[in-house]
Amino acid sequence: MKLARQGKVSYLQPSWADQGGVAAGFTTRNGGVSRPPYNSLNLGYNTDDVRHNVDGNRSTLARAFDLPPHLLLTVRQVHGTDILVIDEPNPDLFHFLSVECDAVITDQSGIMIGVLTADCYPVLLFDPRRKVVAAVHVGWKGAAAGILGKAVEAMQASFGCRPEQILAAVGPGIGSHKYEVDRPVRDAFRQGSGHWARIAEEVDLGKWHLDLRQSCLLQLEDAGLDPANLSAAEQDTCCHRELFFSYRRDHGQTGRQMGFILLR
Repeated sequence: MKLARQGKVSYLQPSWADQGGVAAGFTTRNGGVSRPPYNSLNLGYNTDDVRHNVDGNRSTLARAFDLPPHLLLTVRQVHGTDILVIDEPNPDLFHFLSVECDAVITDQSGIMIGVLTADCYPVLLFDPRRKVVAAVHVGWKGAAAGILGKAVEAMQASFGCRPEQILAAVGPGIGSHKYEVDRPVRDAFRQGSGHWARIAEEVDLGKWHLDLRQSCLLQLEDAGLDPANLSAAEQDTCCHRELFFSYRRDHGQTGRQMGFILLR
């Protein structure tokens, strides 16, 4: 991935977003109007930032891609596995803000869908043949419950997508060396999506470092995606303070960046 700029917005751009027909990326924290500790491009309403500032930041992002702000769609993320599928035109997307789910899939052009993160992983999916896109929020609960596999299944069921044709990008999240978890997390993965031995390293009795980035990539492969079609950001949200918000690093007093995707 490369660091790109559109208007005032700097973001990490997957290589396949250069192909045309789609705009996609992962915003940095820079280019907005929010004051510390939310400085500056905080896109999350679920913070204690001034609502007017978040509105302005979201408008900045939408207008950078020639969209009116009401065509930027996010939902209420709850660390579950429910998925919102939008398969018909909808002139008013604001009512989706209260929909509780952690993934959005659409074949509708001209709307930007996104997921908000501050250590969790944003994952973007794009089927260039069927012209279908998805944005998925992956925390440890969603990863353990297999939300990425469920998102790919929903793309197949709703739009006839073929997994081997889907392109995927895993955005920036917390690095495993900063992400210590305990036995309930281990048990959830063992009972759910698995791969525990490949994504966790024991650092103390009953304590592990969890590699959520690797979990995302393994789940996408399990879902049938071609490993050649997978990419992942190298940046760590916790260590790159100048680029990203981090919930753990900032003890909850922080903003949210966005993984976004838009069919042209």
